[in-house]
Amino acid sequence: MTRIAPLTPPYPPDIEDALRRWMAPHVAHDPLVLFRVLHRHPELASRMRVLGAGLLAHGELPAADRELVIARACARSGCEYEWGVHAVVFPELTADELAATVHDGADAPVWSPRQRALVGAVDDLHDTATVSPARWAELAVHLPDTQLLEFLVLAGWYRTISGLANALALPPEPWAARFGNNADHAG
Repeated sequence: MTRIAPLTPPYPPDIEDALRRWMAPHVAHDPLVLFRVLHRHPELASRMRVLGAGLLAHGELPAADRELVIARACARSGCEYEWGVHAVVFPELTADELAATVHDGADAPVWSPRQRALVGAVDDLHDTATVSPARWAELAVHLPDTQLLEFLVLAGWYRTISGLANALALPPEPWAARFGNNADHAG
């Protein structure tokens, strides 16, 4: 059970419209529990949506890089909820890559040099709240400054979302991937 109960239908028209806008256009599921909890405070939810949607729909990072960063940030934070939603809704990673975001380090053989730099930088941020000079140099080989900035914001945002979902004790969405059975859900 969540620590703050999510809204349940029927929703007031303004909340129903807002929840519809939060869901990705190709997703046929009901609004996420996270979104329904956030809409207990509609003004906060509205402010959060701007950054979240901007990172997902208007970022410069390629979708596969974006989803790798999100999966790793969520996995390192122990947030099966958000990790599982992204594994299904944005299936950019292979089953082996998805599993490695949970079970392996930046040196796993599944990663390309670019992916290794991204995973390692997420790990640095998670462990130390910074990126080591060596890791930064490795990352800068693959990303221009605009993407480096976006990477930092993306990793930080999903660390925040992971903390929010974990602190709210959100149960996994029934259709989402799980840390232990992700192979069936990877793209």
